[in-house]
Amino acid sequence: MSGKPFKIDIHTHIMPEHMPRWAHKFGYSGFIHLDHHKSCCARMMVDDKFFREIEDNCWSAETRMRECDHLGVDVQVLSTIPVLFNYWAQPKDTLEVARFLNDHIAEICQQYPHRFVGLGTLPMQDPNLAIQELERCVNELGLAGVEIGSHVNSWNLNHPALFPVFEAAQKLGAAVFVHPWDMMGKDDMQDYWLPWLVGMPAETSRAICSMIFGGVLERLPDLKVAFAHGGGSFPATISRIEHGFNVRPDLCAVDNPHSPKSYLGKFYLDSLVMDPRMLDYLIDLIGADRIALGSDYPFPLGEHEPGKLIESMPYTEEVKTQLLSGTALEWLGLEKSRFLKN
Repeated sequence: MSGKPFKIDIHTHIMPEHMPRWAHKFGYSGFIHLDHHKSCCARMMVDDKFFREIEDNCWSAETRMRECDHLGVDVQVLSTIPVLFNYWAQPKDTLEVARFLNDHIAEICQQYPHRFVGLGTLPMQDPNLAIQELERCVNELGLAGVEIGSHVNSWNLNHPALFPVFEAAQKLGAAVFVHPWDMMGKDDMQDYWLPWLVGMPAETSRAICSMIFGGVLERLPDLKVAFAHGGGSFPATISRIEHGFNVRPDLCAVDNPHSPKSYLGKFYLDSLVMDPRMLDYLIDLIGADRIALGSDYPFPLGEHEPGKLIESMPYTEEVKTQLLSGTALEWLGLEKSRFLKN
């Protein structure tokens, strides 16, 4: 490619440097807090249980910008860490935490509008509250959309209670980023990091299949929904899913009579697949105009040099530009000029 490519990373996570002790405030346990045990590092703690060690690039906009400059990333799309969804908590408490997180993301985006775009989080277990916060995110905070989980407690994303939230997102033109969380089977595969290696890809396929079979994508054709990690296990199993639809319509076509493959190209995926053959396959499956650079920054399971895989491929400059920024701009509903300083 001639010159430096413009890169928008749609899959990055952030949290505030200082979190209230929500468990103390709300009177019950399960919430994340930070233990700043040494400079530029903190332990994410669930009550007294260690969850993850993070560095200051997980909260500091300035550190992120320095690292992005080094990595050649022009814009990051900020979303919360899925463990902070808190769908299990009392809805009013989840809303309070969500507002705190969303205000933090909005503040960073307002301070550095040429470098960051924000996605909010919602109390999805209470759809009415979720819609209220979605509207606040878009209309008051200026966020481009929201990040949601691959399921909401016992509800898959086709659950009728959630449809009004998606309907409101379509009406607002809000981008929706679906990220796996609370992985299925995690209690039965605690060794070898299997919830992240096996459960996460399955969760993403669960979300896509639920929205297809449940008719969400059919009823909301203008919903701008993107799925993390290259669609997880869905792309590799779409022919199995299609075959199941054809041989057992009594089970699969209950709520939507249309073929699963007919929805290919009607939703977005990030590019986080780690393999050139898989990236080739995704482009063939859904098109470069539905794939956007996503790195999972700043976590170890992500692409450590965002866009390196795309740039290494023998694609035309047009296709690389589409993957590195064009698809992201379309999904976000933004123009490249928004990020160019005068």
